[in-house]
Amino acid sequence: MGKTGIPAMFDGFTIRRVYDEQKEIWYFSVIDIIRALIQQPDYNAARNYWKVLKHRLAKEGSESVTKCNQLKLTSIDGKKYLTDVADAETLLRLIQSVPSPKAEPIKLWLAKVGYERMQEMADPERSLDRARENWRKHGRSEKWIQQRMMSQETRNKLTDYWKEHEVTKDEEFAILTNIIHQEWSDLSVKEHKALKGLKTQNLRDHMTEAELIFTALAELSTRQIAESMAATGIKENATAGKKGGRIAKRARLELEQKTGRPVVSGESFLPPGKKIERLGDHSSKQKKKAKKKPVKK
Repeated sequence: MGKTGIPAMFDGFTIRRVYDEQKEIWYFSVIDIIRALIQQPDYNAARNYWKVLKHRLAKEGSESVTKCNQLKLTSIDGKKYLTDVADAETLLRLIQSVPSPKAEPIKLWLAKVGYERMQEMADPERSLDRARENWRKHGRSEKWIQQRMMSQETRNKLTDYWKEHEVTKDEEFAILTNIIHQEWSDLSVKEHKALKGLKTQNLRDHMTEAELIFTALAELSTRQIAESMAATGIKENATAGKKGGRIAKRARLELEQKTGRPVVSGESFLPPGKKIERLGDHSSKQKKKAKKKPVKK
């Protein structure tokens, strides 16, 4: 299977999706489509609706059910679970079994999503332009957008290396990512998200420019070290990750020593009403570390 795409939106409902690069097909979460069709914000209610519908269609011998696959998608608790997914063609058949005034609009929406992907494949610059426009709508500065895009490109090159060197499972990607992050920032990904008051949000989408730069430095260093040692498998790539993360950490400590300000921040782009009380005061701890710790030459 290909890459998990940025969740799409239909009528205020989030639709999780995965793009199969080999088949060139989008797979969408069936539960998310059901939620949008019946206009049900409660996931449990949507799951029960799909469970009953799935059972009925199976008894009727419908091919729509047998053509559904299961893939791991990120849930509202931030963890990945096996979830029923289907391509647009299968979903169009399923939609006919759900009495809803949203049936026709969502059919048009599915067709539009497929058309946009074909445009992006023919001209990849379109995808980048759409991403930039999305950041602008959310109030990000041009400087931040440029840094976010650069950071993502660095990340993609690292994950491409992993895929080509026997690191293929989502769990292994998460383990390696956390090792690198822990090394450069002195925080796990989970702790960093808690510091920023994030729950299901993507940590990188809420990083400051400095955090993006140091994350990119850690991942760039990791990839180059992995290439130099021909790292294969999770164990060898974990070693490369620790070394790459430490390079970024030394740079971070030196900058903090010179400026007296921590790089790792509790700042986020959450709306004021969405922010929660953060765990501990990591900023003050970082300031103390920046003053006390000498930088190794």
